[in-house]
Parts: sequence; C-alpha cells; structure tokens
Amino acid sequence: MNNSKMNQDYSMENIKNEYDKKIYIKCFFIFVSLLVLVFCILFSVTIGSADISIGEVKDVILSTIFRNLKFNDQNSLQKKIIILLRMPRVILAVLAGAGLSVSGVIMQAITQNPLVSPFTIGISSAAVFGASLSIVLGIGFYAGTMGGVVLNAFIFSLLCALLVYGISNKVGMTPESLILTGISINYLFSALSATMQFFSKEHQLAAVVQWTFGSVNGATWTQVALVSVVLAVSFPILYYYSWIFNAMSSSGDEVAKGFGIKPSKVRAITGIITVFVTSAIISFTGVIGFIGLVGPHIARLAVGSDHRFLIPYSAIFGAILLLISDTIGRTILSPVIIPVGIVISFLGVPLFINLILTRRKEYF
Repeated sequence: MNNSKMNQDYSMENIKNEYDKKIYIKCFFIFVSLLVLVFCILFSVTIGSADISIGEVKDVILSTIFRNLKFNDQNSLQKKIIILLRMPRVILAVLAGAGLSVSGVIMQAITQNPLVSPFTIGISSAAVFGASLSIVLGIGFYAGTMGGVVLNAFIFSLLCALLVYGISNKVGMTPESLILTGISINYLFSALSATMQFFSKEHQLAAVVQWTFGSVNGATWTQVALVSVVLAVSFPILYYYSWIFNAMSSSGDEVAKGFGIKPSKVRAITGIITVFVTSAIISFTGVIGFIGLVGPHIARLAVGSDHRFLIPYSAIFGAILLLISDTIGRTILSPVIIPVGIVISFLGVPLFINLILTRRKEYF
C-alpha cells in the first residue's frame, strides 16, 4: 500500500516536473522570439535609400529617449530620416502584425474553428465599402480626405460587426451562427463595394484599389499612437480570458458551461474587442490578409494551444512576419514599393497550404 502511494506521488512529481519544464521552454522561446523582433526592427530601419547602420539607429533611438547624445548636421539628418520616416512605418507594421495575429487567435478560439480569421465576419469588405463611399461619392466625415477614408472604413467595419453579432444573438450566439452570418454579410458588403467601383471614375477606382492592397506607407506617429492605445487597452482584457479560451477550445460549450462559463457572453465581449482592434488597424493600413490566419497556426506549432502562451507568441510572430513582409516589399523592386498586403499574400498562401497538407487531420 505504501509502495503504491509512493509510486503515485513519484509519478505526479514527474508529471509536474515535465509540465514545469515545458513552461520554461515556452517562456524561453517567447523571450528569444522577442529578441528576434527587436533585431528585425533595428535592421528594418536601416533599409532605405540612405545608408544607415544598426549602431546609428540605436544611437538615434537612445538619444531621442534619453536626450543625452549630441548630433552634428549629418546625424541630425539621419535622425529625421529614422524618427520621422522609417520608425513610424516599422512600428505601425509591428503593431498591425501583432494585433491582427492575436485577433485571429481569439476568433479561432470563440468559433472553435482553426480556419477562421478576423475577416471571416466581413470586417474587411465593410471597411472597403466605407472607404469607397468616401473616395467615390464623398459621403462621410471629412469626405475626400485621407482622414475621411480612415474614419469611414473604421465606422463601417464596426457597423458590420454589430450587424453580425446582432443577427447571431437572435439565434443563440453559437460558433456556427457567427461564421455563417459573417460570410453572408461579407458577400453583401463585397457586392456593395463592387457596385461602387463599377460606377466610379478611373482615378477614383485607382484610389480604392490602392487602399485595398494594404500598406503602411505614409505611417505617422499619430497613427502609431492611436493603434498603440487600442492594443494597450485590448490585449490585457483578451489575455484575461486565456483559461476560458482553453476550456472553450478543448472541451466545447457544454463542458465549458459546467465550469460556470457563459460561452455566448464570452463570444460577445471578446469578439467585439477583437473587431475593434482589427477595425482600428485596417482603417489605417487597408486590408492586410493572412496574418490573422497564418500567424496563429505557426504560433501553435511553436508553443502549443495554451492561450496563456499562444496569445503573446502569436503577437510576436505576427509582428515579425508583417515587418519582414514590409521590408521585402520595400527592397525587392526598389525604388518601387510593393504594398505589404500583396507580399503577405505571396508568403501566406504557400505557408497556409503547407499547413493544411501537413496537419489536415486536425482541420477536416
């Protein structure tokens, strides 16, 4: 009897040690990936027509933060290039990649479907329609200006989400209702956008199409600040639900209800937050696909499905992937700049197809 108890205690201790070891490995992996992201940021800032080294980038950033380094005229020019032109673009790419990737994780958790992305419920097509209204018909606040395009895209993406959640709530806020309603609303706004483009003039059509490519060109510190605030408020709330996402994803709604979880309430709260994050990002960048789909899947391969680790790592990986894509778009055909939305599609399609082929049993 004592031997049996000792064996059981020893077995439990081994399991605990193995579990702790896996946690340490995941934390270490996240830490290393964070260092890689920092290096990618510094390296990306050096890319451009002006030849600037990583050391110079580091000095300029430190001098801006601590204001303890002196600059001569040449360094002053470098400082303007780095701080006013390159850094906003790089930081916005990092924030957009992180936000869209985390949004993908949350949408897949609340719909219990690994093939869902933030754009499944029609946010992107609604944003395109809102932008088209401002560009083609001059309808909306500050119509005809870049600010009007951004505001219209943001408003219509939120209206789309409210419509999807309103209809889904009528039938019970289930994963199936969210996905099916989202797909139908997506087709509706796609048809409306296509109609707008059909009747638009040539220069208006060009402007709409350019916006739909998805790009971080012309990023400003104001845009960076607004997106940063949205992420700073949203991410802690989403992370708070990590254990609940684990329960919903692994056990389903019925078992989750047995733990006192209200799945429909969780879907409503976290879904709306996710929509807000996605809308805030794409209103500035245009439509950037595949990050919210590929990012979470690659992150799962690295750290598993535990949302305590999946959420932060997907943010880091999404940031790295979008930043690398933007850097490639700026350099591969320089001085022509390829919008990051196009580059990420070229990178995302083969990654996603390979993911489906290698892990098809989990998806079908």
